[in-house]
Amino acid sequence: MTSLADRPVRPAPGTDQALRRGATGVLLGNWTGASTVPSRTLYPHQWSWDSAFVAIGLRHLSVRRAQRELESLFAAQWADGRVPHIVFNPAVPEDAYFPGPGFWRSSRAGHPAGAPPAPETSGIVQPPVHALAAWLVHRADPDRSRRRGFLARLYPRLTAWHDYLLTRRDLGGGGLAAVVHPWEPGTDNSPCWDRALARVEPAPPDAFRRADLAHGRAADRPTDLDYGRYVRLAADYREAGYDDRRAAHGFALEDPCFNALLIAGEHALAATARALGRDGTPHTARADALTRHLVTRLWDADAGLFRARDLRTDTLVPERAVTGLVPLIVPHLPAGVAAALRATLTGPGFRAPATGLVPSYDLTGPAFDPQRYWRGPAWFNTAWLIQRGLRTHRLDTDAERLRRAVLTEAGRTAFAEYVDPVTGTPRGARHFSWTAALALDLLCDPGTPGTPDTPVP
Repeated sequence: MTSLADRPVRPAPGTDQALRRGATGVLLGNWTGASTVPSRTLYPHQWSWDSAFVAIGLRHLSVRRAQRELESLFAAQWADGRVPHIVFNPAVPEDAYFPGPGFWRSSRAGHPAGAPPAPETSGIVQPPVHALAAWLVHRADPDRSRRRGFLARLYPRLTAWHDYLLTRRDLGGGGLAAVVHPWEPGTDNSPCWDRALARVEPAPPDAFRRADLAHGRAADRPTDLDYGRYVRLAADYREAGYDDRRAAHGFALEDPCFNALLIAGEHALAATARALGRDGTPHTARADALTRHLVTRLWDADAGLFRARDLRTDTLVPERAVTGLVPLIVPHLPAGVAAALRATLTGPGFRAPATGLVPSYDLTGPAFDPQRYWRGPAWFNTAWLIQRGLRTHRLDTDAERLRRAVLTEAGRTAFAEYVDPVTGTPRGARHFSWTAALALDLLCDPGTPGTPDTPVP
């Protein structure tokens, strides 16, 4: 297995071989035989969008393993199309992570919604990066992909996943997918969710035991009050049988990052359909419609970025977060929007000189905290998405600056989960899988200047 570390991976000119070997070592060390855990200590199961990012990096080491990463995740897909945000490893003790399989009870509580009898999963979802990841994995070795029927097998599952989001999750009736728990957009304790969460009665402290604090500093993690509200929302959804038509959804928002990734995924599905000899037009049409809805419902020209919409109040959330910049990945934004996003990205709110990365929340905002999870620290996955978006809109100098920052900080911090954007201090877990995977991707595929990076055959 360790021979993967020595395989040639068509590195870009000037590639840092020590960084490549370090990233490879992280991915080898976190591989379980069927998938990759984000962290051996803090996150000992398979996470949905983590696996998509990991597959993007793994394609440079082993296309077969990258395919397996996505295949193992979609083997746990529910009959209604949802892809659960955690697939639990039955060999891991129940108390190693909370909330674990005994809390979610997917095979029983989720049975009416189509949860599989095994493996046990959570009942909520994460951002839909998967179609883009599958297309990039295919492009890494199209012949092997065709021989194994990789795209042909995954395409209907990916389509069902997007169908679920665009039907059962269009809770606002505006054509966008809604998230029903702060863990679904992946930015768990972002200040963007504070007002909506304040309406949620937290579960009592004795109703749960956090496992994350055994492996992470309390100052880096969400608070106990946050967790009490997370538990309440998840338990209420479980008691409703994970049925989006029955659930009261005390928390329901349209997130710009989540929907931008859905748009990128529809473009990837259009390319996938064409590669399979099918008509990609329905996916392109859906991407175009989603783009219109994204701009109509979530763009704030005065703020210079996209904002989340709270569906309980039908108002835009008055917070500026990195999720409002990720829509740079959308290829056909209206004139001026990409330029405005670039101005915000390089302005005082999101330019962090110490690292060159992008803070998760406005540096000048009232809720900024440089070390607490998604309330300020800079993350590597959002940086990867934004640099890809910059390339999409031919903002090559900015994209290259961000690419180099990702590589520098990933190596300097031993592939940290996230970093303090002001001081550069590493935070969270070390040897974090998506940090290693995305650094590897940027080492091996730095992009072509002046070429829009939309997923086409």
